[in-house]
Amino acid sequence: MNILITGASGFIGTQLVNALKDSHQLTILSRSVEAAKKRLGASHQYLASIDLLTHLNDFDAVINLAGEPIAGKRWSDSQKQAICQSRWDLTSKLSSLIKQSDTPPHTFVSASAIGYYGDQKLQPIDESFEVSQQTQAEFTHKVCRRWEDEALKAQSEQTRVCIVRIGLVLGRHGGALAKMLPAFKLGLGGPIGNGQQGMSWIHQADLIALISHLTLDADCEGVYNGTAPNPVSNKAFTQALGKAVNRPACIPAPTFALKLALGEMSTLLIEGQYVTPRRALASGFEFTYSELAPALADIVAN
Repeated sequence: MNILITGASGFIGTQLVNALKDSHQLTILSRSVEAAKKRLGASHQYLASIDLLTHLNDFDAVINLAGEPIAGKRWSDSQKQAICQSRWDLTSKLSSLIKQSDTPPHTFVSASAIGYYGDQKLQPIDESFEVSQQTQAEFTHKVCRRWEDEALKAQSEQTRVCIVRIGLVLGRHGGALAKMLPAFKLGLGGPIGNGQQGMSWIHQADLIALISHLTLDADCEGVYNGTAPNPVSNKAFTQALGKAVNRPACIPAPTFALKLALGEMSTLLIEGQYVTPRRALASGFEFTYSELAPALADIVAN
């Protein structure tokens, strides 16, 4: 297939390109083409701006992973705007181009996040969960809700749309775990607050495989949780990570200190969800890493 990928230079995108490059023709959308070529290789087609396109007739599928890192900077008003617009604007343009195409891509896979569900305490959640009005007021829900709505505009009899609500991606060279590992290796890790908040995680290899599965399986359509089948509490996660690096993990991080240091962004750490991938499993997708301990062991060893 000829596949257009956005966000290909990121933590997930880079791995996805490596997984698809031998079997498919890839076109990479990147504002910095030369930097992307150095990172991803010169064998792909590159596009500097989505505005250079008037249709997507030449593509069989589009995979949309682009977006300003949500945990990259403190959530000032300007950073919130950057987080939103980097997701909404490009996704809207992609949907418009798909609709303008005479022979549109048959598949549009677009990223979202489990932040869509907001803080749901101990309640187990799958794709059928409906958020409350209180949750709808939360920033992460607002970001994801419109992000998904813009992607779903591309849906038609000719184009199926798959939304992947991605959880905490476990990888050694990117994502949240890469930031956590140094402290845990020094024995400075520990639970956040009371440690009861849910952590819905997924091994990087399973996420790449799931995105590929949704891209290639013509029967897949709609929302899919990109999380492993067994979410855990923050306390259980920190204990498992401490064991994986053979260090104690008992130094708690007080919630008031995180709120003081991070402001509103601290909700990403203090709050959580217990999310399961019911629809991915029903579609026949098989996880390599369903349990946390083997997933962490694999990543720490590599």
